[in-house]
Amino acid sequence: MTATQELAPARRPVRDSRWWFFAVGKGLLGALYIVLALFPLAWMLIAGFKTKTEVLKTPFQFFPEVWKWENYVQILGDPTFVWTMTWTFLGAVLFTVLSLTVNSLAAYAFARLDFRFKRTLWVILITTLFIPGMTILLTSFIVVTNLQMLDTLSVLVIPGAASAAMVFFIRQFYLSIPSSLEEAAMLDGCNRFTIFVRLFLPLSKPPFVVMGITAFLAYWNSYVWPIMTITSPEQFVVQQYLATFRSERSTELGLLMAGSVLAAAPVIILFLIFQRQIIGNIKLAGMK
Repeated sequence: MTATQELAPARRPVRDSRWWFFAVGKGLLGALYIVLALFPLAWMLIAGFKTKTEVLKTPFQFFPEVWKWENYVQILGDPTFVWTMTWTFLGAVLFTVLSLTVNSLAAYAFARLDFRFKRTLWVILITTLFIPGMTILLTSFIVVTNLQMLDTLSVLVIPGAASAAMVFFIRQFYLSIPSSLEEAAMLDGCNRFTIFVRLFLPLSKPPFVVMGITAFLAYWNSYVWPIMTITSPEQFVVQQYLATFRSERSTELGLLMAGSVLAAAPVIILFLIFQRQIIGNIKLAGMK
């Protein structure tokens, strides 16, 4: 090799023009998807600053002529709205804790224990995933009525706590835990419950994050079941409150939009806090 060849800069491979075309196309499609996904939320946020007549004004006007902060101040000053948000949040936390407790115990039993009719019970459990929830609303309503659970917090928390999907998801994670850890704990004198509490629960953060957020969202966004079982305004969840507000004060759409934004805020904040864990656990589940 000559000195001229040694000093000559290395040539970069010329990328095909089609590569640039597909790269730009993917970027534009991604940007379009983000705009379409965020547009309803952005419009709802800005509509909360509009007057009564500007929300549905024709022709369509995205930004208000005068930014009206009073809508957010007024809805936050409504004690009924504040109580509903607090009550719904407490119920969602209780529902999430109960769901994780019940379903993780069931998942551990199906993943690690041997008992009679295990396969049969597992098939029955998985079969419930194929039954639409709307088809059992009437029978579920009859059951909670006979149990005198109507118009109480328990009717919102207990019936939906057991979830076949959650049991399946957590069970798959428990199956990936090496059995040698469990055997070592047994040699140290631990029983099954102690192994579950001291060994499996500390390792359960990945599925618990995903399933916990799923349970929280399911409770927070519930509407059909609460309107069937709750009639007292002080027991309303946030979706019931917004629906009642819409029917009773239909002209105050700016105020309704402000309330909707505040109702969506806890869910958005929850996702922003745990977004890394959610994405990471979904990738992990996909690889498994």
